[in-house]
Amino acid sequence: MSLLPILEYPDKRLRTVATPIEGVDAALSTLIDDMFETMYEAPGIGLAATQVNFHKQLLVLDISEDKSQPMVFINPKITAKDGKQVYQEGCLSLPNIYADVTRYNQITVEALDRNGQPFTLEADGLLAVCIQHEMDHLIGKVFVDHLSPLKRALAEKKLAKMRKLGAEA
Repeated sequence: MSLLPILEYPDKRLRTVATPIEGVDAALSTLIDDMFETMYEAPGIGLAATQVNFHKQLLVLDISEDKSQPMVFINPKITAKDGKQVYQEGCLSLPNIYADVTRYNQITVEALDRNGQPFTLEADGLLAVCIQHEMDHLIGKVFVDHLSPLKRALAEKKLAKMRKLGAEA
């Protein structure tokens, strides 16, 4: 396994719309393993393939505290949604930037697992937020797209300042 470079906002490649995965093979299995290693190392709880410059409909996540519940979603589709919740989100593509985002509280998602087997999952709370956040990446969106223009500009300014300070260190 190996760590993959994570694209950082405002990299234009984060705006690429992912295409469906046609089949599960050894190369995809390796990518999934590398994505988990990258996500855990970052550290994060979710990672979309788009964030590692692989523009296919694939995401991995693990919201457990002890990294014991890895989940793989290939070609995910939300088939039902209900309720609203506000959750403070962050993103590996926008390090150290956090903001409140409104999302559905309950969702049903259909996808393929890492072996290409179809499954349906009902999710709520943090799991629902994480799935929706990562699925946004697959359509070329990042969480700051959900913010007001003023809050987005403040986040972008903070990110630019942190990068400048990091470059000077």
